[in-house]
Amino acid sequence: MRWFWIDRFTELQSGQYAKAIKNVSLAEEHLHDHFPGFAVMPGSLMLEGMAQTGGILLGEKNNFEHIVVLAKVPNVTFHGFVVPGDTLTYTAKLINESPEGGSVEVTAHVGDRLVAEAEIIFSHLDQSGDFKHLDQKNFVFSIGGLLSVMEVGKAGA
Repeated sequence: MRWFWIDRFTELQSGQYAKAIKNVSLAEEHLHDHFPGFAVMPGSLMLEGMAQTGGILLGEKNNFEHIVVLAKVPNVTFHGFVVPGDTLTYTAKLINESPEGGSVEVTAHVGDRLVAEAEIIFSHLDQSGDFKHLDQKNFVFSIGGLLSVMEVGKAGA
């Protein structure tokens, strides 16, 4: 099973920034155990939503020519809780990009309230050579991964 921690993009300015939202619902199984009697979205899942937003931003800039993988999270700070009924807004800004990868700064807000912020570094894997055998379906930040799921929400011609 694949886990997607964003519901849709609301803005995407190629090579600059992206905004995505995640509606947090009590229907999500992990909230029943984290924490019993006080359901909050785990910080690790917020971080994954921030990474998915930033990874798509970086991948889209290069027409998904590379496999984008999370390499490092040098800085993350959580400022508050996110509970069922909240809508998270992730805003990713592309800080730098190179043939080897790139980095983003991402914030997570519930309304005007800052709940998390992070710097995330990604690496590019070449789709030829040693990595050509990898199945693109297993990478969230590929044209066949998360982005294809987002296509469902687009209106037809």
